[in-house]
Amino acid sequence: MAFLQFWDKYTNKKLINKITKNKTVNLSVLALAFFVITFFNFYSAISPKRYDLKVGEKSPVDIRAPRDMEDKDATARLIKKAIESVEPKQKTDPTIQIDIKKKIEKFFNNLYSVRSMYKVENTSIEESISYLDKYNDFDLNREELYSLIITKEVTIQNIESYIYEVILQVMSTGIKKEELQYEKQKIQEYFMGLEGFTKQIKDIAIKIVNNSIKENSFLDKEATQEKINEAIKNVEKVYIKSGQILVSEGEKISESQFKLLKEAGLVNDKNKKDLILYIGAALTILLLEISIFAYIYLFNKKLINEISKLYLIVILFLIVFLISKSINNISSYLIPIAAFSMLIGILINPITAIVLNVFLTILITLSTVNNLLLFIVLLIGGTVAAISTSNTHQRANIFLSGIIVSITNFVIISSFGFIYGMEMKSILMNGFYGVLNGLLSSILAIGSLPLWEYIFNILTPTKLLELSNPNHPLLKRLLLEAPGTYHHSIIVGNLSESAAQAIGCNGLLARVGAYYHDIGKLERPYFFKENQLTSDNPHDKITPRLSSNIIRSHVLDGVKLAEKNKLPEEIIDIVREHHGTTLVKYFYCKAIKEKQEDDEIKASDYRYPGPKPKTKEAAIVMMADSVEAAVRSLSEPTKENIKSLIEKIIGDKLENGQLTDCDLTFKDLETLTLTFASTLAGIFHERIEYPELKQEELEVSN
Repeated sequence: MAFLQFWDKYTNKKLINKITKNKTVNLSVLALAFFVITFFNFYSAISPKRYDLKVGEKSPVDIRAPRDMEDKDATARLIKKAIESVEPKQKTDPTIQIDIKKKIEKFFNNLYSVRSMYKVENTSIEESISYLDKYNDFDLNREELYSLIITKEVTIQNIESYIYEVILQVMSTGIKKEELQYEKQKIQEYFMGLEGFTKQIKDIAIKIVNNSIKENSFLDKEATQEKINEAIKNVEKVYIKSGQILVSEGEKISESQFKLLKEAGLVNDKNKKDLILYIGAALTILLLEISIFAYIYLFNKKLINEISKLYLIVILFLIVFLISKSINNISSYLIPIAAFSMLIGILINPITAIVLNVFLTILITLSTVNNLLLFIVLLIGGTVAAISTSNTHQRANIFLSGIIVSITNFVIISSFGFIYGMEMKSILMNGFYGVLNGLLSSILAIGSLPLWEYIFNILTPTKLLELSNPNHPLLKRLLLEAPGTYHHSIIVGNLSESAAQAIGCNGLLARVGAYYHDIGKLERPYFFKENQLTSDNPHDKITPRLSSNIIRSHVLDGVKLAEKNKLPEEIIDIVREHHGTTLVKYFYCKAIKEKQEDDEIKASDYRYPGPKPKTKEAAIVMMADSVEAAVRSLSEPTKENIKSLIEKIIGDKLENGQLTDCDLTFKDLETLTLTFASTLAGIFHERIEYPELKQEELEVSN
């Protein structure tokens, strides 16, 4: 603490008192500083390092992907391959086959008519050929037509049947344009292989079929496109994982690699400004800051009036965020967010610590590895840290909180490792860092807690316990120089603590405040009745006015002594307010009794300077102080007498307006009365009168 003493020596005032004069200015400065510092560090964290690179040049270092990103070229190649593998969907037009068959049928029907005319009606061959040629769509010459007219009918019928059969077989399966020539070749081979027909008849059949068949299988564009779309949909995009090497050191940069580097924002382009990245980072930080302010304004409004605590929150928040990037280079699981939660939980309150832990976890996760497991570890670890340090009265408990956080981190990391099938080596390594995180966080919290308490003048349970130590210089002086006052203060402290706990306020603060409430009596201890060991009373030798001034001065003397010894403001307030503006009634009445004709006695000259108690704890100490002194003077301290006296004293305080500035309710006052009565009845109980035994009786009993 030598540094802190040196600081006080050369500043004379606490640092925080110098910078918290104007609430509006301070809130604005805090908001702006938080945004600027967080924004630039967040932007630098998410913005990748850029290199001066060109296609064909060698890479100066191993360049890794700054984030998970799609390899669009590789994905495009897979899509192209998938499209090429799609077989076009064909559709067959059945009407073409029907039309072809009808045309052939019509030709053969006319052939049979011509043959009948030629044989029955003795039509000349020339006329018959000419008539048949009208229906010749198959490029048959006159000799072939003549052959069809004179050939046996059974042969014609057989070849016609083969023609229909071939047409059916070929056309029903569909013929593509590019397959047409191949099918004609097959048809020719088929007919040439038939037996029982002359070559000429076979040629005629080939001509009829080959001049009839045509393309009847067409591309079904809609069905084919559906298949292509389905194939594209099934293609998995190629992703490059964060940290994967894009270009190795010394490797020549190809066009595709350069394209990837540029897309990842790793190529230094002076003409390009990352406006989108700026806007995204700014909106993220702005939303985060607004959310934090909204929480404080809606659910913890008194923090807005405690500027020193807001400075503390911002400083701790920024410290952990700023060091997270460096620690992330070792391991993300070492980021000491649990230390932040512990300190905020102890110095502010656990609920605020839990809420701020959520926002800090989100920010750190986004600016480091953007990993779900890290987010969960930091979130739960920080929450456990905040909960486990609630109502921490000893610094050893903070270390215990660190152990709890360590166990929590290890369990979370292990469970997720098993779920996602991580290697055991990786699980154990990450688990080790998680355990180390909890221990280091507790050490950081324990080591830095006195510094934050001192700089920001924040009263914590651990600080209160330190102040309650009898070896504290002021308490030691009180014990040696004013033992009666010391004893009185201890009893008032016990009364105040039990009463404060009964109505749900800070019992520890009330007890410690009571220990110091009368330290001003150290200036003139023998002017106070409890320190007068003899019957000699110095007040008998001075005027009531001077006696009143001496008695009342112990309040201001106590405030000066408390400030000199750097007691917390909350304790100083109790010292200042524990008498409120009450009247020093004994000397006021004595002054009236001894009043001379020319004397003017004003009640204001016999009142304490105030102010009235502003907190429940200060009001409780005021009432406990009065009650303890009054009950001690009772000749018969029975439960009924004690309770009756307490009710009268509290009633007087209420009637005189001493409790108007605190938040005590009538229900609270009733509870305080019962608590005071119960505690004091245990302290000032009636003694049993033990009978005396004569020496002879003692000898007989032995």
